[in-house]
Formats: sequence, C-alpha cells, structure tokens
Amino acid sequence: MNTNYTDNCNNNGQKASAAAPKTREELLKWLKEHLTEERYIHTLGVEECAKELAQRYGLDTEKAGIAGLLHDCAKCFSNDELLNLLKTKVQNVDKNELLNYKTFHAPVGEYFAREKFGIKDEEILSAIRCHTLGKVNMTAFEKIIFLADKIEAKTREPEYREKILKILDEHKDKGQTGLDFALFVCFKETIKSLVKRELAICPVTIDVYNWLLQCTKEYTK
Repeated sequence: MNTNYTDNCNNNGQKASAAAPKTREELLKWLKEHLTEERYIHTLGVEECAKELAQRYGLDTEKAGIAGLLHDCAKCFSNDELLNLLKTKVQNVDKNELLNYKTFHAPVGEYFAREKFGIKDEEILSAIRCHTLGKVNMTAFEKIIFLADKIEAKTREPEYREKILKILDEHKDKGQTGLDFALFVCFKETIKSLVKRELAICPVTIDVYNWLLQCTKEYTK
C-alpha cells in the first residue's frame, strides 16, 4: 500500500500531470494501492450499497457507484499529510472539518476526486465531502452516500445494517421519507456514543440532528 501523496510530484516538488482514471478498473487499481485491505473491501461495499440505494430512490446508480468508490480515497494517508493538504490545497475548509482527525479525509477526498480523478460532477464531490459530518439540507444523493458508508454489507455490523434497512423498508411507500428517518437514527446513535465516551460533539453534528428532528416531526404530524 502506497499512501504518500508526494509520489505524484516531480523532482522539483511540483504536482506531476497525469491523466485522470477513466474506468472503474483504473480507479480500483489506484484504490488498492493506496488503501488498506480492510478499507478497500469497505469501499467495494459502499459502492455496491450506494448503487442499491440509488436504484431504490430513483437516483443515478452510476454516479452513486463513483461516489461510493471515491468516498474514502484519502482515508489511509497520514494525518500530517491530510492536514498539510487541508491547509495548502483544499478550498473553503470549515473549522468543523479540522476538529477531529477522523474527518480530515472527507474534504481531501473531494479534492482528490476533483483534481486527481477529474470528477466534475458537483453532486458526487459534495457527497464525498459530507459523508462524515453530514450537513443541513443534504440532498437525497448525499443522504444515500452517507447511509451506504454506514450500512454496507461487507464490513459493517449486520445488526446495525438491518436496523437501518428496516427503517427504509417501513417508509418505502413514502418516497424519500425513509432516508431522513434512517439518518436521524444514525445521528442519534452517534451522539449517544460520543456522550457515553465523554468525547466532544462537533457543532455541525448538533445542527444536522436538529434539522433531521424537524424533518421527521413534519412527517409524523
């Protein structure tokens, strides 16, 4: 596994020009070289789950697959490398994205997708960026990528996966309503876990929780 971003620079320290991968096979080759085996398997699971959810909700399955493949493309780079990229390359870094090293890879992943792999679709790029913290007023596409990361079948807990899928099934006749209920459960569980471990809660997590609370209340009126 090679996780040194400087390998893509020439001897003068400048970023080397390279054609963006154009096929799934090329993306998989790069990911296999830059992710751990477990993270690579997880990535394949997210790709699969994202496409399944996209089909369920009438969204673009090909785009969902690409977002799923690339959502963790920067996950296995060192914290120092990620922080350096956040400070020098990534545009519009929010302070919330710097609070926890575990979320560094999302904005850097968006940067890689855009600059290294030539992804121009803003919906894909945004879904990659917000797959860790989420955001208020997420689109349906962003929601399915967020959920796919949580419930893919290859590495995630079966019990949690079944819990979320049950919520989606219970609302299958109500359009995209189930996505909000499923996300609400995800954020509730995240907050409970952070409180239990006496860890800091990112302000955006509270904002998204409050937004989803209002969304789900609207559905149950």
